[in-house]
Amino acid sequence: MDDIRITNTPYDDVFRTLLNDCSSLIIPVINEVFGEEYSGKEEIVFSPNEHFLNQQGGNEEERITDSTFRILGKVPKKYHLECQSSTDNSMLVRFFEYDTQIALDEGEIRENVLTVVFPHSAALFLRSNAATSDKLKIRMVTPGGNVEYDILVMKSQQYTIEEIFEKNLLMLIPFYIFCHEKRFEEYEKDEAKLKGLQREYGQIKNKLEELLNQGIISEYTRCTIIDMSNKVLEHIAMKYQSVKEGVGSIMGGKVLEYEAKKIKREGIEQGIEQGIEQGIEQGIRGTVSILKNLGVPSQMILLKIQEQYHLSQEASKKYL
Repeated sequence: MDDIRITNTPYDDVFRTLLNDCSSLIIPVINEVFGEEYSGKEEIVFSPNEHFLNQQGGNEEERITDSTFRILGKVPKKYHLECQSSTDNSMLVRFFEYDTQIALDEGEIRENVLTVVFPHSAALFLRSNAATSDKLKIRMVTPGGNVEYDILVMKSQQYTIEEIFEKNLLMLIPFYIFCHEKRFEEYEKDEAKLKGLQREYGQIKNKLEELLNQGIISEYTRCTIIDMSNKVLEHIAMKYQSVKEGVGSIMGGKVLEYEAKKIKREGIEQGIEQGIEQGIEQGIRGTVSILKNLGVPSQMILLKIQEQYHLSQEASKKYL
C-alpha cells in the first residue's frame, strides 16, 4: 500500500482546540452520533493523541489522532473522533490504523489470549452531499471468521442554527460557515444577501450570550467558540473579503489570545496568589474554585494544581 502522508488543516486545529479547551462540548456530539444519553456531568479522560504505528522493517511512524477519550458514565466507553473537511481514499485506512493502535495500547494478555477493545469511532464531515454515506465500514477477514464494525458519520452541514442550540451542539458553531460556502460569490456581489448571512451570525452570537447569562456556558467557552469561528472563517473565505469582513464584524474579531486566554491566565495567577495568602490547603481550594468559575476544564485544573502544589494525580482529585 502506498505511503499516506497526513497534513493537518486549520479545521483540525480548531477541532482539537475545542476538545482540549472546552472538552464538555463533546458530550452532546457523542449523544447525537451514538444515541447515548450522557447528562453532561460525566468525567472525560483523554488519551495521548500521539500513536506510534509499527511499520515494515521495524520502524515506527508517529501519527496524531484528532481525539481519543473515555467517557466515564455508568459503563465507561472509549471513543475516537476525526474531523474531515472532505472525504478521501486514505480516511478508512487511517481509521483502521488508529483504532488498531488505540486498542493495542491497552491490550491485555491472559492465558495466551490477547484481548483488544476497539473504540467507538465516528467522523465529523464538514462538507457533504447526497452521496455522502451515513456510516463507513471496516471489515476484517481473519482465519477465524469475518469481523466488521461501523464508523458513524456526522454531517455538520445538515444542522440548522435552531437544531445546533436545541441539541446543544455548540461544537459545530465554528463550522457552520460551511453551510454557506457555495454561496460566497453571491454574497460578495449582493449586499442584501450578505446582510442575510450577517443576521444569521447575529442570531448565533445572541444565543451564545443567552447561554452565558443563564450560566450554561462560561465566558471562556463563549470566547473560544467565537475565536474558533473566526479562525475557520479566515481560512474558508480567504478569497472573499466581503464575506470575511462581514461575518467577522458580527462575531467580534479575534478574541481568544486577547480575552479568553487572558481570563484563564489571570484566573490561574489569582488562584496561586490566593494559595500563598491563605495557606496551601485553602489555597488549593481557592485555585480550583476560581478556575471552575472561569470555566477552565477539569483536566486542566488537575494538571495545574498537581504542578503548582506538587500533588499526585490521586491527591489532586479530591479537590474537584
